[in-house]
Amino acid sequence: MTSPILALRRAVLDIAAGDQDLIALMGGALQLYDEPPRGATGVYALFGDVTAEDWSTDFDRGYTQNLTIVVWGERGSARDALSALERLSVILDDADLDLAGHRLVNLRVTAMASARDRDSQRIRATLRLRAVTETA
Repeated sequence: MTSPILALRRAVLDIAAGDQDLIALMGGALQLYDEPPRGATGVYALFGDVTAEDWSTDFDRGYTQNLTIVVWGERGSARDALSALERLSVILDDADLDLAGHRLVNLRVTAMASARDRDSQRIRATLRLRAVTETA
């Protein structure tokens, strides 16, 4: 059985890879990673922290996931990072995603935030999501 976390990440990658507006905002290629790429420039996003908590019933096994996607923008490009964050929000909020081994009950954007990284002075925009899944 596939992990509910990995199944959701794969589905997010799949929907993001098909969104030409998001790809344009990221410089012409989807830049959504598990870890920061070496020497990354421009706008890119990372899967951030995630928790998956059991919410099983007598009949179904399920999880509530709280996850983040962090969009990084260049120094002085808050607009670029926030535009990519907003596009991710649009394509993910209430999305109907196919998850391997799981069924998505719902997916909601719960928060958006932006801050300037003290060390690099790059913009860091964070999208917080809540997903409920059931084992298929």
